[in-house]
Amino acid sequence: MAMDISEVEEFARKCRVEIVKMVHRAQAGHPGGSLSEIDLISALYATRLRVKPENPDWNDRDRFILSKGHASPGMYAVLAEMGFISHADLESYRVLGGVCQGHVDMKWCPGVDFSAGSLGMGLSFGMGCAVAAKLENSERRIFVMLGDGEIQEGSIWEAAMAARHHELGNLKVILDRNRIQNDDFCEAQMRMFDIPAKWKSFGWSVKEIDGHDMAEIMNGLDFLERTNDGPSILIAHTIKGAGISYMENNPSFHGAAPNDEQFHQAMIELGEVEA
Repeated sequence: MAMDISEVEEFARKCRVEIVKMVHRAQAGHPGGSLSEIDLISALYATRLRVKPENPDWNDRDRFILSKGHASPGMYAVLAEMGFISHADLESYRVLGGVCQGHVDMKWCPGVDFSAGSLGMGLSFGMGCAVAAKLENSERRIFVMLGDGEIQEGSIWEAAMAARHHELGNLKVILDRNRIQNDDFCEAQMRMFDIPAKWKSFGWSVKEIDGHDMAEIMNGLDFLERTNDGPSILIAHTIKGAGISYMENNPSFHGAAPNDEQFHQAMIELGEVEA
């Protein structure tokens, strides 16, 4: 699917609408992190990821691992726009037995390559996928999205060290650096100091971008694609709740649904209804 920047921005806007609809309908979920990630995931799927919606289990497809799997509404919205699932499936979000479970799950949803739950596991899983691709001489790339609160987990750094040891040039990470985690701002919970320097010290290639500027996102994806001599990471500076004024930089909307009045305001701000 070839799209220019304006088309990808519209793709992401539509996904934002679906994110808010899903969480409002369920009166549960994680809108903040879904809205911070959505420009990045939209650009990745719409312009770079080698996948076949009509054949989601194609062996040589690129893999996308949403390690911060609670931010599932963003993933589901993109999968619906891409044609892996229907927009009607989005109505099953957080419904028992539905396609769109609260955390992304390979068992229930076509197009999902990692069943999430406990944080800190996605990079290790993605590293295993990258090793497997090398052993099979497959050209598939493995993209992993991490949350910044998640990188407080020690397992992330074990995987980072191992990925460099195995020279996994097919492993590409995107860090959603929105600065808020479950309980509060990340720095209030566990200071992480110089994050780019940490990844560089583990031997990774590192680039920082504005995770809501589509031109910068495209350049960042170019960087990931051309870096093949070892693992690479795109550190995307984002805003939790991006696109909805009362959710932006608001820790309360890490895992809270908008009420009816807030939902209507969100639809106005996203251009779905008139004020």
